[in-house]
Amino acid sequence: MNPFTDVIVKEFRNRFMQDPVLYFSPGRINLIGEHIDYNDGFVMPAAINKGVYYALAPNNSDALNFYAYDFAEEYHTTLSEIKKEDSWKNYVLSVVNEFLLTGKKIGGFNCVFSGIIPIGSGLSSSAAVEGGLAFGLNELFECGFSRTELALLCQRAEHNFPGVNCGIMDQFANLMGKQDQVLLLDCRNMSHQYFPLLLGAYEIVLINTKVHHSLAAGEYNTRRKQCEEGLSIMAADSEVRSFRDIEKWEDLLNYRQRMGEEVYNRCLYVVQEIARTKKAAVCLENNNLEAFGKLMYETHAGLSKLYEVSCPELDFLEELARQNDNVKGARMMGGGFGGCTINLVKKTAVETFIKEVTDAYRNKFNVVAEAYIVQTSDGVKRLN
Repeated sequence: MNPFTDVIVKEFRNRFMQDPVLYFSPGRINLIGEHIDYNDGFVMPAAINKGVYYALAPNNSDALNFYAYDFAEEYHTTLSEIKKEDSWKNYVLSVVNEFLLTGKKIGGFNCVFSGIIPIGSGLSSSAAVEGGLAFGLNELFECGFSRTELALLCQRAEHNFPGVNCGIMDQFANLMGKQDQVLLLDCRNMSHQYFPLLLGAYEIVLINTKVHHSLAAGEYNTRRKQCEEGLSIMAADSEVRSFRDIEKWEDLLNYRQRMGEEVYNRCLYVVQEIARTKKAAVCLENNNLEAFGKLMYETHAGLSKLYEVSCPELDFLEELARQNDNVKGARMMGGGFGGCTINLVKKTAVETFIKEVTDAYRNKFNVVAEAYIVQTSDGVKRLN
């Protein structure tokens, strides 16, 4: 164990007078392919070495006892009384509810969890919370779900009580990640392949704006509805049933007037990002980090100008990175409206880059940004 898990185990033993099973559930980065997992696109995520730790044990009753260490909050209910609540409770309760909806027999359990992943940072803390609990329950109660089935269960869980109509990327990366590799995931059929992440002289550095967003607030769901509207307009007089049916972005021009500028821009971004992600896979195959980085910058421009999910803080950080010769590529990452930028930074310049960027950001916004150097990780796993 490490000092962090020691604290979780101690808390668990003090509360429940029994020994737990420990699990680590990673957050994720997404190198490219943003906001297209719910649009039948391709995404390129990786699990990372920051995430959520769970201590779990059955309690031989129907009682569910949770303690969220980071919030110093406890919650108690029973299997027969699960209902929608608020905040973190919705994520864990919705996972348990999905197990019950499948007809799997699970019992009551005790749970303590804590994270080393900043909430609202775009590293998918929600999927880490869902995936860790789902993996643990699946193992402890011998439910027999595969990792892919657990990813789909967790996606349904986020749709249900939290009300976030997310795609499959976050949950899939959380459960299917592999150390030193990225996933190219086809979100239409969940076929996937792994690519070695050969960064060589470069490091992945995340800069957290400290601007917190809430996907459940509505903007995420609004973007999804706008894309669905655009598709329905195209489907009315064509064979288009998916953005994958559009061979080149110029084909959208025929529908621009009927869509209106806002819906057209959303659809234009999606079509272009699907094409960029496929190009990015070729870049990784050829170990062409230069071309890969340029695609990252293009993605940020699309997210900012067409999909409109960026913010002044994210745009400022991306522009600083673009001007720095030690950065191969950078963009906003995650749902948007705050969170992190992801940057491919030369290892020898990481310390200088972080200082220059955080100093400039503090001078501009009077906020101290946080920097994280992250490595890829395996998906959810048992630790003891």
